[in-house]
Amino acid sequence: MSAAKMSAAKMSAAKMSAAKMSAAKMSAAKMSAAKIGREEGVIQWFRTGTKLEVCRFAKFCVVGGSGVVVDMGMLFLLADPRCLGLNLSLSKILAAETALANNFLWNELWTFRPPERGAPSHQGWPRRFLLFNLICGAGIGLAVLLLNLFHSLLGMNLYMANFLTIVIVSLWNYVLNSRINWKIQGP
Repeated sequence: MSAAKMSAAKMSAAKMSAAKMSAAKMSAAKMSAAKIGREEGVIQWFRTGTKLEVCRFAKFCVVGGSGVVVDMGMLFLLADPRCLGLNLSLSKILAAETALANNFLWNELWTFRPPERGAPSHQGWPRRFLLFNLICGAGIGLAVLLLNLFHSLLGMNLYMANFLTIVIVSLWNYVLNSRINWKIQGP
């Protein structure tokens, strides 16, 4: 090959390389802009979505607190010898299920009610109730596991271990129910 042809081939390769680099830079710039757009979208969601999400989680916790009251009241009525005096295990199961039904009802009507404040659609509530029971039932199993892990294996104070367990399981129940059961979308 002659020197002129080699020089032309090198220049052509250099031009192609420069064009590829320019295309790569443009592609990187587009990807960077898209990434910034996504990040801005996520930041925007956190700015607006977090307030709603925190409010919804607070409602979920208030409903959970009402469930504690229902559970304790039902357990007293069913198991206490001054009332019905039923078997403790049966009483606890009935009290827990009554509390779960209470919690589902209030979450359905208040916590996860659509923001437009129209009449909530109760279509599909049997499926949501079943899922709520499954998720919260798994949460109870998780609570037993975590309490034993924190207290028995890690040596934490029983009440601190229980508090930490309650926080973790409350988050578990909220996230799974909001995303799977009531189909609230995250970022």
